Amino acid sequence: MIHNKQFKYKIGIAVFTLGITFTSCSKLLERSPNDALATKDAIIDAGTARAAIIGAYDRLQSYQTSDFPTLGTITADNVIFNGTLSQYLQLDQNAVPPDNVITVSAYQSIYRLINSANSVIAYVPGVNDPALSATEKNSILGEAYFLRALGYFDLGRGWGGVQLLLGPTTDLGVIKGVKRSTIEQTYDQVLADLTEAEKLLTDDANTRSRAQKSAVYALRARLHLYRKQWASAEEYATKVIQNSKYELVKPYKNFFTTPFQTKESVLELKYSANDRNSYWNLWYPSSLGGQYTLKPSETIISKLNNPNIGGARKTLLAGSGNSVYGVLYNTQGQNTDPAYLIRIAELYLIRAEARAQQGLLTLALADLNTIKNRADVASVTITDKTLLLNAIDEERNVEFAFEAHRWFDLVRTEKAGTVLGVTNKNFWLFPLPYQDVLSDPALEGKNNPGY
Repeated sequence: MIHNKQFKYKIGIAVFTLGITFTSCSKLLERSPNDALATKDAIIDAGTARAAIIGAYDRLQSYQTSDFPTLGTITADNVIFNGTLSQYLQLDQNAVPPDNVITVSAYQSIYRLINSANSVIAYVPGVNDPALSATEKNSILGEAYFLRALGYFDLGRGWGGVQLLLGPTTDLGVIKGVKRSTIEQTYDQVLADLTEAEKLLTDDANTRSRAQKSAVYALRARLHLYRKQWASAEEYATKVIQNSKYELVKPYKNFFTTPFQTKESVLELKYSANDRNSYWNLWYPSSLGGQYTLKPSETIISKLNNPNIGGARKTLLAGSGNSVYGVLYNTQGQNTDPAYLIRIAELYLIRAEARAQQGLLTLALADLNTIKNRADVASVTITDKTLLLNAIDEERNVEFAFEAHRWFDLVRTEKAGTVLGVTNKNFWLFPLPYQDVLSDPALEGKNNPGY
């Protein structure tokens, strides 16, 4: 059934900071995160190098917890607008102006992350401090390369080819005059950064809230999937799946109701009572202290409650009647839930899709059924490639119902037209911020088509 969100309503009314708690890095907590380190003189010793990478994670947190997940959900068919703010309605209806508050905030926040990573990459190699071992220096640099890769990957899948800024600056306005790269050039930069990160990082059995080699493999698998490089997507997904540090937790709800850092998480952002995650507020009804701006659609409610489709994933929902709400970000009143960036379940489904695309149907089906079985859904038997790929798409839909995947999956598989009614491919990308285009000669007339 075509779900045309552009016509769902006739009338519509029109950050948080990261403190990362690391059990093995207590000294880091003695310093306030500095997310504005952009000069050589600011990164001069072990302490400032550590503060700089924490600042980069702070920037990651500023877009990955609210703005970017919202772009990946309310724009698709699992989540609908249920509030009063026009910026959410615009996204829900896939009628996004260049000054939409959420797209502008996400875009600018990603560039701030990239700038923070650039500072680390530029200046940490020059630090000569006995307190900063070669191993720790490599780790900090590897994390910075990973974070920059993640930033450019998210810019690419959201906005297409973008301006590539690879050096630090105290003024992001200096990006003005830099021509837009193509999407292929943008993804090439992501791959280059991940290649550097892979050389520098190792894996720590006790760490899931900072980038490690396995997170690099996971993001590479995701990148290759988007680029339709099936063999490489399979290869890198397998590297993560074979790491005994990760496994699918059961029952399904345990990955989000038993925080934190279960074996499900390849990478998550961690919060505490002193550094809260308030994203749940957009999902919970007013009776529980929320705004209830993001509401599960009737379609996804039906699927999640169907034992043959959703199985144990029905635990993503609470409430009844017209007041059903999503509980992925479930600790209302506590605000300490993680932001789930990469889960091992995604790697199984990446590998399933990559294998199916290569004609390895038996292996692909095994990965698909692994995810189904974990959710207490019976295995299926599918021998047709097209049907199997459709089943994998649908499994991603219910497995990541309220995570930042659905919109981007529909775009990369070119199903946004048939599923959402967004048949104009120009609107499969978000617009560049109006003020950026207006003030930058290099972007004059270069906004994404249709805006």
